[in-house]
Amino acid sequence: MPKSNYPKLRILIFPLLLLVVICFMFAAPAADFLHNKKPDTAIAAKDSVSRTITRDSINRFSVLYDQMNLDSLGLSQEAFNYGMQGYKDLVSNGTVSNNNILSIVDFSLPSSKKRLFIIDVMSGKLLFNTFVSHGRNSGEEMATQFSNDVNSFKSSLGFYVTGSTYSGEHGYSLRLEGKEAGINDNAYDRSIVMHAANYVNERVIKMKGFIGRSLGCPAIPPSLNKAIINTIKDGSCLFLFSPDSFYITHSRLINQPVMQLPITS
Repeated sequence: MPKSNYPKLRILIFPLLLLVVICFMFAAPAADFLHNKKPDTAIAAKDSVSRTITRDSINRFSVLYDQMNLDSLGLSQEAFNYGMQGYKDLVSNGTVSNNNILSIVDFSLPSSKKRLFIIDVMSGKLLFNTFVSHGRNSGEEMATQFSNDVNSFKSSLGFYVTGSTYSGEHGYSLRLEGKEAGINDNAYDRSIVMHAANYVNERVIKMKGFIGRSLGCPAIPPSLNKAIINTIKDGSCLFLFSPDSFYITHSRLINQPVMQLPITS
């Protein structure tokens, strides 16, 4: 290259080097900005989807409730919505393994009514609707007193996960594991299980106006005992509900934002 061109080349190189330096200075902050914005955008999108799923879930609860005519059978929509909400939470965190089944005991009904509802959530079918007892110290016709204490002989509200079966004092029985701390987590120590009882039948209702009571177990009719236990055993969700103020305010499983979201048509 002729020497006469060197000054021109030096003049061109200096601006190019300056441009490279400036680009480098702004490239790192820009990369950091983009790096930091992407997670925020992803989280916002995820939250938006979550809220949509939640609203859709509440709508599906209502549709399922109406589809099975549960209102005409006496199951309160409050019990059903709370039951579905806790069931969803227990399924999502892996606590429930038999996730086809949700069983609800609605203690807002008297024991003279069929207040055990066993639902196949996947097919939208009501599998069983029958009588179920409450603890003898929870009340006579209505269960109004509840306890988590050993030897209280009261029913414990809340969510349970069904366990294995065994043959014991009451024949074929089903172990229950309480999943709500301070509310029903003493179920194992209290020997709270599902079992058959002869006092759970309509003859007793005609004589006394209500079925017999247990020591806290949800006892069911002998004629349905085996069929029900075999349907709900090994990891399904069981919910014992009452519009009890202590339970409503203290249960973490039913005090979720989902209940505050509006139901859309």
